[in-house]
Amino acid sequence: MPIKNESVKVYRFLVPFCKHRSVFVTLFQLPRILSASIKRITSSRVENLEEKLEITLLDLPDLALECILEKLSPSGLCSMAGVCKNLREKCTSDHFWKNHMNQKWKRVIGDAAYTKWQCQIDSRKAPNDLHSTMHKSPFRVFSCFFGNLFPYRSKMEEGDGTLTISKQENSIMSCYLALETGKFWFPVQVYNREVQNGHIGFMLSCYDAHACYDSKADNFVASYSAQGRRTIEENIEWNRLRPPAVDTPENVLHISDCSEDLKPDDHIEIQWRKKKEFPYGWWYGVVGHLESCNGHEVNCLCHMSDTVILEFKQYIPGSQWRRTTINRKNHREVGNDGDGYYGGIRKLYKKEEIEAWKHFWTNCILE
Repeated sequence: MPIKNESVKVYRFLVPFCKHRSVFVTLFQLPRILSASIKRITSSRVENLEEKLEITLLDLPDLALECILEKLSPSGLCSMAGVCKNLREKCTSDHFWKNHMNQKWKRVIGDAAYTKWQCQIDSRKAPNDLHSTMHKSPFRVFSCFFGNLFPYRSKMEEGDGTLTISKQENSIMSCYLALETGKFWFPVQVYNREVQNGHIGFMLSCYDAHACYDSKADNFVASYSAQGRRTIEENIEWNRLRPPAVDTPENVLHISDCSEDLKPDDHIEIQWRKKKEFPYGWWYGVVGHLESCNGHEVNCLCHMSDTVILEFKQYIPGSQWRRTTINRKNHREVGNDGDGYYGGIRKLYKKEEIEAWKHFWTNCILE
């Protein structure tokens, strides 16, 4: 009987809750519901924490981002510039391209090339020439690259496109890409012009030219001027090019400023042309001793004479091209149609310049 009475009490206690079934079920399911809720809250917090911990490249400090971008190659910078507008502005800045320009092009690019490039940029800034600029500009390759990446740019970006293109073209990056793609013919001087084609008469000379780069062969094509026509030479290696040594045009006499300093065994370059209507080339030689001098350094007085002997030892003794004389105090173009015309002179002070000439020294003596 006590057990029966207890059952009745329990029944009577549960009846009110059974009438409110939802409350009854909730009470029994509460632990499971609380457990699921805690798991959801915990999972949400973890996801939010992961989102907060996720860092993009642009979230890095400027110095860290610059260190990363400085490690990229030119092609890497171009690829990175296609990611977004912010990276495009950073990756096209002169700061990153200056190093690439110096590393690859400094040995053949000089002030004359930069001056010509700037003149080309200025000529494209004419308002009425915008359409032709887009078609003729060497930067169009890069602009088309961006156009394919961002075909749905905003109206605001499209509206200032002229300014963007102008800024991009007037950058080191655009000059680098123009050189790399062979779109830019730049002023340069070429050692041993056409010697590889059998013209050994140009041995140990250096002539003005315009060159462009062939990226597939990793060499150059040069165009020379001669008697009003152009001559083309292909497959020119890097070591045969140098920036113009002086800013004197190829058909103008160079005004020498070193005549008073010349003494025996000095290394020199001198202008020479076959005829008056030909352009000058620069020819390598050394200062020799006067015939009255025994050649001994202690007793040598050649540096005090107004007459300076120039020797071109690539020619055999007795050759008409072996020696010539210039006047130290009143130097000007001298010569004739038979021996050619000698012009301005440069003394070579830098070891690198002298070694460059010695690299091309011929094994056979010319007549």
